[in-house]
Amino acid sequence: MKFLLVGINAKYIHSNPAVYSLRAYAKDRLNLVNDTIEICEYTINQLIDEVLTDIYEKKADVVAFSTYIWNVEMVMKIARELKQVAPKTHIWLGGPEVSFNYRERLENNTFLTGIIIGEGEETYKELVKNYIEDSGSLDKIKGLAYNGEGVVVTEDRECLDFSTIPFPYSNLTDFEDRIVYYETSRGCPFKCSYCLSSVEKSLRLRSMDLVKKELKFFIDNKVAQVKFIDRTFNCNRQRTIELLKFIKENDNGITNFHFEIAGDILTDEECEILNGLRTNLVQLEIGVQSTNPDTLEAINRKTDMNKLAWNIEKLISKDNIHIHLDLIAGLPFEDYKSFIKSFNDVYSFHPHELQLGFLKMLSGAPIGQRIEEDDIKYRQYPPYEVLATKYISFDEITELKKVEEVLEIYYNSRQFKNTIKWLEGLEDNPFQMYRNIAEFYEKNGLFKFQSARSKRYDNLLAYVKEKHPGMEGICKEYMTIDYYLREKAKSRPEFAGELAYDMAKNFYMNESNIDRYLPDYKTMDSKTIQRTTHYEKLQAIGKTIVFDYQNKCGIDKEARLITIE
Repeated sequence: MKFLLVGINAKYIHSNPAVYSLRAYAKDRLNLVNDTIEICEYTINQLIDEVLTDIYEKKADVVAFSTYIWNVEMVMKIARELKQVAPKTHIWLGGPEVSFNYRERLENNTFLTGIIIGEGEETYKELVKNYIEDSGSLDKIKGLAYNGEGVVVTEDRECLDFSTIPFPYSNLTDFEDRIVYYETSRGCPFKCSYCLSSVEKSLRLRSMDLVKKELKFFIDNKVAQVKFIDRTFNCNRQRTIELLKFIKENDNGITNFHFEIAGDILTDEECEILNGLRTNLVQLEIGVQSTNPDTLEAINRKTDMNKLAWNIEKLISKDNIHIHLDLIAGLPFEDYKSFIKSFNDVYSFHPHELQLGFLKMLSGAPIGQRIEEDDIKYRQYPPYEVLATKYISFDEITELKKVEEVLEIYYNSRQFKNTIKWLEGLEDNPFQMYRNIAEFYEKNGLFKFQSARSKRYDNLLAYVKEKHPGMEGICKEYMTIDYYLREKAKSRPEFAGELAYDMAKNFYMNESNIDRYLPDYKTMDSKTIQRTTHYEKLQAIGKTIVFDYQNKCGIDKEARLITIE
């Protein structure tokens, strides 16, 4: 028999760790030959017919789809058509999107054979064995729901010893230019009501010896990025310290490690280790979600905000670790005014990225118990985002969506850092600034277009001209700094005005200037130095700056800025 595991990812650079783990476990326990279980990965951006045809041509007897909120609609369409053209194929689903509403899913889609509920390795292994042996005894396999005489649900599956699950990545040839996902723990010690991890039965840690061996495999193979899918990487202090030290000691200068952590429980020792890491060796994602104490209590998320602020400040000060912070709109007790405060509080931490997200009412998450109490209205299709609650209206959610979009353009892109920092000083507060820009975008129909980088500069300048007349000259110069930070642009933008060519030539021809400001360039001739750096006279700001592209620095790998006296 032939088995097919299907992962449909949000982007090409993503991969699906679930299908690799299922195959590795079944292959190891059943001693299967290599081609018995095949993995196929696609993206949600591909045509359904294209994916359907590819799956059909595999001629698999049993097809299992890994199902999430971002792909479930596509999975269901493909599965329905697959059953029509290959009626003898058995079609199974698994994953968080179908593990809690399995009965309804099967009753409404009788073309499905069944659903694997929860943790899948042992269940899938037994399912494969059942098909190979043709025993027909699905009712003996724990952790299944399937269409029989009605929907049949078997006994719950107990959790596995996490260290017994084989390492899924024996070969990395399929992961070139893609993110590799890896987990060292399952479950979470916290019980945030909006998260499905809060219903996990236990927190299980993988053997430290195994973890180190597997991390060394990634490092030796120079994987570009390893993204840990542990819900809280730093849930065990000594373990966290040991792993961070291991990563530091075995740094290959290439691999980046992404962790999701609880920022307020970081210790001084952990922060000290993190501050000593190579720039971009690790990046941290911290879910703040809200700074409203009533909200945090309602979602079972206790946070020491003072400690969180202190830790983030220490980590950001070194500019060696990308810090990503999350906010969630639509939570209990968080009205529009409260969310503005949460936004400004978190913005004041100056993270490298601030994600403004919206509450998703995931099937099985405990927050579902508050639907009536909080009058939660949400989309009845994936990703089930909140539309309104008794605390926040749909009009306000819609406005936040627009703020989110301009936040992505002008903050998270990291392309307007100096301009935005200057502009903040002219506005009432950061949130008001982004809301004002969003209103300008809306009024001028700018949300309708995916603007190029240069056009985004033009749009921001137009906003400044309208909102802060007389400040255009200063704005243009801050934008010029931002424009040249990443690279020496081949064409000069219109807003930058005329280049002070004669002043630049005189600067580079003066050997004492090179000795004083660019000592690393002393062996080069003036023309070569001009090609490797950029001279900019900023009259409105009152500065002269040289951009040194040979010595880029910081998280964003920007040119070193040298102020000429």
